[in-house]
Amino acid sequence: MYTYYISVGSNIGNRRQYIESAYQALSIYPEVYRITASSILETEPWGYTDQDVFLNAVWHVTCEWKPHELLDILQELEREAQRKRDIHWGPRTLDLDIVYALDKTGACMNINDARLVIPHPYFWDRLFVLEPLMELDKNFTYNGESIRSRIHSLQT
Repeated sequence: MYTYYISVGSNIGNRRQYIESAYQALSIYPEVYRITASSILETEPWGYTDQDVFLNAVWHVTCEWKPHELLDILQELEREAQRKRDIHWGPRTLDLDIVYALDKTGACMNINDARLVIPHPYFWDRLFVLEPLMELDKNFTYNGESIRSRIHSLQT
C-alpha cells in the first residue's frame, strides 16, 4: 500500500465541479482504498500571476498504485477535464500533482526522473498546498520542520 498527498487546483470554468468530478472518478477505482479531501480554498495564483484565482485542495490517497501508475491516472483525469498546458503555471481546468509519497514501509519516496519528481520541488513553499495539507495531517513534517512552523514562516 502506498500513501500519497495530491495537490488539486482549478481556475477555469466550473472549478468546483472539475475538482469534485476528479475526486469521484479517482475514488471508484478498486486500487484506491481510501481518499480523504481537505476543504477547498480559494487562493491567488502562484508563479504566473496574470490569471484568475484558484480553488485548491489536497487529497490524502492510500492505494496500490506505484507512483508512475498513479501519475498516469491523474494525467488521464486532467485530459478528461480538457486540461491545456499552454503556459507554465498558467490557467487550467484541473491540476493534479503528487506532492509527497510514502512507500509500503512508510518511508518518504524520492523520485526524480523526466516524468515525475517526488517530493514535489515547490510543495514546501506553497501555502495553497500546505494549508490544506495541515488540515489533513497536523503533525506533518518535512526535513525536520513542522508544517505549522513552515506555514508561519511563509506568512510572515
